[in-house]
Amino acid sequence: MLPDPETLARDILAGQRRALARAITLVESTRPEHRVQANVLLERLTPHAGNSIRIGISGVPGAGKSTFIEAAGLHILEQGHKLAVLAVDPSSALSGGSILGDKTRMEELSRARDAFIRPSPAGRTLGGVTRRTRETLLLCEAAGFDVVIVETVGVGQSETAVADMTDMFLLLLLPGGGDDLQGIKRGIMELADLVLVNKADGDLVATANHSASDYIHALKLLHPRTRDWRVPVKTCSALERRGIAEAWQTVCRFHELLTASGELARRRAQQAKSWMWSETAENLLGALRADARVARLIPQLEQAVIAGTLPPTLAAAQLLRTFLGDERLPE
Repeated sequence: MLPDPETLARDILAGQRRALARAITLVESTRPEHRVQANVLLERLTPHAGNSIRIGISGVPGAGKSTFIEAAGLHILEQGHKLAVLAVDPSSALSGGSILGDKTRMEELSRARDAFIRPSPAGRTLGGVTRRTRETLLLCEAAGFDVVIVETVGVGQSETAVADMTDMFLLLLLPGGGDDLQGIKRGIMELADLVLVNKADGDLVATANHSASDYIHALKLLHPRTRDWRVPVKTCSALERRGIAEAWQTVCRFHELLTASGELARRRAQQAKSWMWSETAENLLGALRADARVARLIPQLEQAVIAGTLPPTLAAAQLLRTFLGDERLPE
């Protein structure tokens, strides 16, 4: 039985967590009838969204993202906020299966009354975020969560996806220095609004400080993406919960700067426009693959491309001509 979107919307606005969980399951569904219901729900709730601080967090494998999010999340709750964490777990490229372990790694935070953790498989979506993460974010905001953290799979994929749906991009790194610096892509560093070197505890304190110094010098060679903001580089220990309060203060200061300058409104307007075109592209591709005429043509075109007898560009043009029924398109 399909959930009634009006009832779901009313319950979400009332802060009912079970309704929020059901709504997220609905928007993540790929069934056509569910998408219709999800669109009705989103249209109803979108006017009530947009009032949170949106933080994207990524980092190299082993940087301690889950430990950091739990420590930061507990601190954020202590400041009187309600927190939603959208943790995107790696998916198997073969089976589509996902570990979905983040919730178990944030055991203390998951028990907190004003926290909501939703693990979702990344699937085949680039950037380490699910296609429906944006919609889930809006649902959480409508439910009253005023801080939303989106945790991505990690460095190695296009992290532009999370930057295109959040206000601040936080990059979590390990103590290590030069070798680690070489392994981090320039594009990731250019997206960062705050860089934190985690695990600055025990024997690694000096190494973490040295790494932070290296990253400060590296960032001087890059242009920050936000005007009048020099990207801070700080050390912290999520395990010992040191440097967490300072990191949150930096997030708040950055958000205040964005709001006062009007950059927050401009950034979110651009993100909404990008989302519209991203959805348009996804829906067009889905419609093309579902077209019966195209489906009959795909096997022979794929074989021709594999055999090297037909350039992929011409195969794509032929698919489009068939889909659109427009012979005026180039051969």
